[in-house]
Amino acid sequence: MTALRTYLLRLLWGPKRRNVNLPAVPVEIREQDSTLFRYNRKVMQFFNRFISVFLLALALTLTLGVLSVQAQGIPQIDLSVGGEEGDLSLALQALIIVTILSFGPAFVTMMTSFTRIIVVFFFLRMGLGTQQSPPNQVLIGLALFMTIFIMMPTFNLINEQAIQPYINDEMTQMEALTAAATPLKEFMVRQTREKDLIFFMDMAGINTIGTVEDLPLFVVVPSYIMSELRIAFQIGFMIYLPFMVIDLVIASILLAMGIMFLPPVLVSLPFKILVFVLTDGWYLLVQSMVRSFN
Repeated sequence: MTALRTYLLRLLWGPKRRNVNLPAVPVEIREQDSTLFRYNRKVMQFFNRFISVFLLALALTLTLGVLSVQAQGIPQIDLSVGGEEGDLSLALQALIIVTILSFGPAFVTMMTSFTRIIVVFFFLRMGLGTQQSPPNQVLIGLALFMTIFIMMPTFNLINEQAIQPYINDEMTQMEALTAAATPLKEFMVRQTREKDLIFFMDMAGINTIGTVEDLPLFVVVPSYIMSELRIAFQIGFMIYLPFMVIDLVIASILLAMGIMFLPPVLVSLPFKILVFVLTDGWYLLVQSMVRSFN
């Protein structure tokens, strides 16, 4: 670092480079190119000075940073288990909180009713053929609030069985986490097809279980997601079918009239929207989605 600063100081404030004797050039060429040579020389001198100052400032900053770290010392991280028996240290608690926040979207989409709802909504938009209407923000927001409504009984159980006892010092952190996972497992198992659950149990080497609490999350979650996607695609097919019939009828009418240059989707769009509104489609769809969860 010292050698770098010495080199930069010499480069900035050292003696100027002496002129080098060049071969003789005709007067006409010298007079024609002298202005361009002077301009290029000034530009190169400016860039040399700028780069030198930047490197000098960088070297000084690194030196000050190293000195400050050496003066303050490296803080030590304590990962030991402290507090009451069964409680984690503050460092591990902070690590768990950061991990939960980073996996928050996965928790919302993989362990709640959000997946089925949002997949059905996107099938509805594709069936209507409205491109970006309703926009993704509206569909995701509606799916999120419907998820909160559907999952509220489960969240209440988690609050009663895990959060409140832990706040009242009636159980440790590990016991609270185990108790909080049980209502989620019960909700997911109720929506999971038996075939999917048995498949992942066989893959994990689990033969028999006594209660839902004995099932690990890495078995319950993938089987639940497979069942949710199957049900969502079934509902999406039932939604898509009447819109496809309208498209076929409009296409047949246009073909019979000899109108070949007009896209059938453009003509069928207002009819599909009209049918969906007259049948109160949003109410029927949301009602069916909420009642589809056991």
